[in-house]
Amino acid sequence: MKQLSGKHILLGVTGSIAAYKSAELVRLLRDAGTEVRVVMTPGAGSFITPLTLQALSGHPVYSELLDAGAEAAMGHIELARWADAVVVAPASADFIARLAQGRANDLLAAICLASEVPLAVAPAMNRAMWENAATVENIDTLRRRHIRIMGPAEGAQACGEVGPGRLLEPEQLLDALSALFRTGSLAGCRVLVTAGPTREAIDPVRYISNRSSGKMGFAVATAVAEAGADVTLVSGPVALQTPQRVTRIDVEDAAAMYAVVLEHAAACDIFISVAAVADYRPVTTAHRKLKKSAAGLNLELQANPDILAAVAVLPDAPFTVGFAAETDGLESNARHKLVTKGIDMIAANNVADGQGFDRDDNALQVLWMDGEAQLARTGKARLARQLVEIIARLYAGKRRGTTVVSLNAKDTA
Repeated sequence: MKQLSGKHILLGVTGSIAAYKSAELVRLLRDAGTEVRVVMTPGAGSFITPLTLQALSGHPVYSELLDAGAEAAMGHIELARWADAVVVAPASADFIARLAQGRANDLLAAICLASEVPLAVAPAMNRAMWENAATVENIDTLRRRHIRIMGPAEGAQACGEVGPGRLLEPEQLLDALSALFRTGSLAGCRVLVTAGPTREAIDPVRYISNRSSGKMGFAVATAVAEAGADVTLVSGPVALQTPQRVTRIDVEDAAAMYAVVLEHAAACDIFISVAAVADYRPVTTAHRKLKKSAAGLNLELQANPDILAAVAVLPDAPFTVGFAAETDGLESNARHKLVTKGIDMIAANNVADGQGFDRDDNALQVLWMDGEAQLARTGKARLARQLVEIIARLYAGKRRGTTVVSLNAKDTA
């Protein structure tokens, strides 16, 4: 269940006798490292108490669409944006029908309608209700909308009948949820990612650096691993845990990052340069601490090697993706970098007024020679998954010799 670690899962519970399984699912999700928020329909409270799910999730349980406090801040939208995935388990026949019709007449339905992340439903109902033509049509509608249908299982039912319609067991639901994040879009690919800042030493205690936390690069490495790739992450100094299924190499300065990247780049299929590499370093580095002087200190700087450009000109270069952090002229500066460095794609973000750096959210304008995509502000983990799906499509298109003109967040959710 490594794909679930660190994820935000919104669990919807509807009116069904199988709601008791939701409590165990919450426990399993927490054990897998997820943060869980629970939303109950009005009917769900007849089968399981909100207090039970609150105690297991560690968060208040939400149920009222028109809660004055929450809706003053558009609570249903905030919950939809918070989640990395939404799963409704159990999903009653009535809720499935309302979801197919696009209704938003309770909090859970409104969240599903407002969500742009993977959405899954786990049906639970009598076998005759499951086999009814109306339910069959509703399920087909949800599948056409790329909503995942988890189950149902077959067996003895609460009504005494036997057949399809049982809610999957919590362990099966956990496995199905984990699969939501295994896209396989980069299966078999070798991907090299850089992340974090570099530190260019002035003396043994001082250095030149920047505000990069490494969060975006680590999120990209995680998303690439979820997409099935073999990932090597080259990181500057950061206080972050190594993503699962990722090989990490730590470096200190730009020269070291350059050497490691060039050592590995020729053997990779895709290179994603997220690191905020220092453009300059001191010409000389003092071996002893420089003492403070009233006269001030003058530093002579020289340019660091351009890692991104060096990879782009390699013989049989990998599919190369750059990042551009800009305070103005976002698109024009990013497109100039795309062209002058000869790379395949660039992801640009506005870092004016503290945006982007050392935060948990970001927004990206993604550019390539024949098109672009706008990725709206969201958590960096979700943003990274959207970006990686674009990279996967463009990489596959380049290998086939086809062109992708435009994509948006919904195409990559």
